Amino acid sequence: MDALAPLIASAINAGTPLMLAALGLLINEKSGVINLGSEGMMLVAAVVGFAITLHSDSVVLGFAAGALAGMAMAGFFAWLTVWLGANQVATGLALSLFGVGASAYIGIAYVGESLQAGQFGIPLLQDIPLLGPALFRQHPMVYFSLLLCGGIIWFLSRSRAGLVLRAVGESPSSAHSLGYSVRRIRLYALLFGGACCGLAGAFMSLVYTPMWVEGMVAGRGWIALALTTFATWRPARVLIGAYLFGGITILTYHMQAMGVPIASQLLSMLPYLATILVLVLISRNANWIRLNMPASLGKNFNPNT
Repeated sequence: MDALAPLIASAINAGTPLMLAALGLLINEKSGVINLGSEGMMLVAAVVGFAITLHSDSVVLGFAAGALAGMAMAGFFAWLTVWLGANQVATGLALSLFGVGASAYIGIAYVGESLQAGQFGIPLLQDIPLLGPALFRQHPMVYFSLLLCGGIIWFLSRSRAGLVLRAVGESPSSAHSLGYSVRRIRLYALLFGGACCGLAGAFMSLVYTPMWVEGMVAGRGWIALALTTFATWRPARVLIGAYLFGGITILTYHMQAMGVPIASQLLSMLPYLATILVLVLISRNANWIRLNMPASLGKNFNPNT
């Protein structure tokens, strides 16, 4: 039981950046836009958030800078795809490659630097046996991600704005004929997704591993993209998928520490293999994906046609 609490806490910590990024990408895709630049956005946000925190000694400013960096890159993506009509897949891949290179260049001055890890906890609740160390000694951003998930569930299912967003993703021409600006709504959705990816990247460099290492996101941006499909575009399932991936990731670390006679390279592959396996199992039911996928996903909209 003493070993279980740290394992659960670490799994939640590892799953949080995935959930933040995947929730933002889910909103993107609900509006009918697919942004494959999440990996690059997270990396740029990670190095920007780390640099701002290191110089200002303020984690809050670091997270804000990370979110703004993600929004700036998402805004550039929106200009190219939503206004200029560039191919979404090609532009997203280019954005991701740009983010990988830009983050490496910006981060040269910060290699080897580290931040002081803080101690957090909810009074009284953190002292509950097992549950306290596992659930109530997390960074505030962990609880924010849970609130964000609940807020998005309410937004998509209960609010008028959420209904309009879904309408834009399902039938942009119909939404346009009713007087809604499809381009502006997609811009807002992309900016929100960029901010979420920015927070996820900043979480990686400020909380998960409080230091800057080139390529530290390590494919999590791509996993977050896969999670939106794994979750069939439902926020609650994003939460489950993120924590599942986080749990498998932490379990592989514990297995390595315990000296399990399996090659470390194979253990490092397990979280990604598990994600692929889940996607393959889900993809066997094509109707399930088709019924939940936004009809206009990946398709540009021209209001003049």
